[in-house]
Amino acid sequence: MKVVEKRYLLPFILITTLFALWGVAANMTDTLLAAFRKVMQMSDTQTTFIQMAFYGAYFFIALPAALFIRKHSYKSGVILGLILYATGAILFLPAAWAASYAFYLFAIYVMATGCSVLETTSNPYILSMGSQETATRRLNIAQAFNPIGCITGILISKYFILQDISLYSISGTYAALGCVLLGIMLVMLFANMPALRQPQGPEDELSLKATFGRLSQNKRYAWGVVAQFFYMGAQTGTWSFAIRLSMKELGVAEAEAANFYLAAIIGFCLSRFVYTWLMKYFAPQRLLLVGALLSAVCALVVVLTTGWTAVVAMILASVFMSLMFPTIYGLALGDVENPEKGGYAGDAKIGASGLIMAILGGALLTPLQGLLSDAAGINISFLVPMACFAVVLCYALYVQRVKGTAL
Repeated sequence: MKVVEKRYLLPFILITTLFALWGVAANMTDTLLAAFRKVMQMSDTQTTFIQMAFYGAYFFIALPAALFIRKHSYKSGVILGLILYATGAILFLPAAWAASYAFYLFAIYVMATGCSVLETTSNPYILSMGSQETATRRLNIAQAFNPIGCITGILISKYFILQDISLYSISGTYAALGCVLLGIMLVMLFANMPALRQPQGPEDELSLKATFGRLSQNKRYAWGVVAQFFYMGAQTGTWSFAIRLSMKELGVAEAEAANFYLAAIIGFCLSRFVYTWLMKYFAPQRLLLVGALLSAVCALVVVLTTGWTAVVAMILASVFMSLMFPTIYGLALGDVENPEKGGYAGDAKIGASGLIMAILGGALLTPLQGLLSDAAGINISFLVPMACFAVVLCYALYVQRVKGTAL
């Protein structure tokens, strides 16, 4: 069975490019923690307000975005997301003129609302482009291009921000990105993409209370949201402190430390393609279990060691966790529209918003890691990602039991 049918190939390619675009934003934002720490003389805890603004936007916007695309179409969601993303990036210019950290946080928040709309739209859109049997593999393929955007974001930051850190190098780089996004938005506006939405009628009237009631009763979905929350805390914490960890352990400056962050993202990118290939032979939940276990062990190594060993362990944690977001997403949404499981057509769009709202984990758990870093050291702070990976491991074990897949 084909993962992507011929009739969906072009739309699949176009939407897959969006996975790279929000990767650019997320990883450029990760490097801002080190940049603002130097420019504005901030503590690790203060710099994590950046992640609170970025990932907090995901929480507040995901449900309105789901309602928007349910009322209109996936394509409308794509256009809206790109407009908001570009607007937020361009707002970095007046933030530099005002030299205001609060203004920067506002610009980051607006930019992240666009990314939230794009993620809320694109993930279920990809799942719907073909059969349910190949949905998780299809999403893993699309998500494999997200790290390519991550790598691009790090390279942009390394050469245009971290080489000569100033408010204007930060803002000029983001504003240029905003202009590129407006061009991409025009391409998407005139592209022919399938609607892939349910017919509208009296029986399709949206009842949030009923929808959330059905979703909350679906334990595989509900625990999937919990697992996604903690995974995002692990991913954001690992990447946000990658540069700071490398600087401390290897005695290098920001621009050189970004190379080790880049190595972590490249490993993340390559391993996602490997995981996608392995899914032809192994159940997704089995691979999730192994990845979570290995990531937790690597985080523990960061806590207990120093020097190159700690930095390499951080990089390996990134490698092993690469399948987690799309796999948790696919497993959680796998049967929410199945009538035999109490599902209903259209539940996936609202269910998708819950999984995107779970990205709030990056906003809430990263400051906790920052507090631990300020109090006990950056290595000890990796206890937070370790605990988060343990939660993902528990979810993988739960799905194994429910689906009856042998270990």
